[in-house]
Amino acid sequence: MLRLSKKLLFAIEAVVDIAYNAGPTPVRSTDISRRQKIPRRYLEQVLQHLVHNRVLAGQRGPRGGYRLARERRRITVGEIIRVVRDLEGTSDPVSDTEGSEIGVRVVRPIWIEMQSEMMERLENLTIEELCNRAHKLDIPSEANPVSDFSI
Repeated sequence: MLRLSKKLLFAIEAVVDIAYNAGPTPVRSTDISRRQKIPRRYLEQVLQHLVHNRVLAGQRGPRGGYRLARERRRITVGEIIRVVRDLEGTSDPVSDTEGSEIGVRVVRPIWIEMQSEMMERLENLTIEELCNRAHKLDIPSEANPVSDFSI
């Protein structure tokens, strides 16, 4: 079931924050927490799960933090949803085979179809697209600009 939870919103916001504020050094969880107003207790658990599932790469130490594990154009919102859904471990009432015939054969298939359509769209929505939206809205980035030298 595609259920919008705080943990899911925090995960998507954290990945977009890391992509949008990326610089030469990893993005620290304290900075993500401050910018996105995400409680640290939620954030650390979600970030570690995203590292475990190779969406993010973590770096330990005083200059540690998080980076994207791949280019932002190769990470989708759908992928993040699947990772968080696995973390939350909630059961999907739509897939329950018990219930009335109308519920099982008429109502639940509608939800399954809608979820499928939404997930298809989210599987095609990349973190790069969300960063581009933030840029177009003039949302400030704390990324340290990386010099581009050309000769």
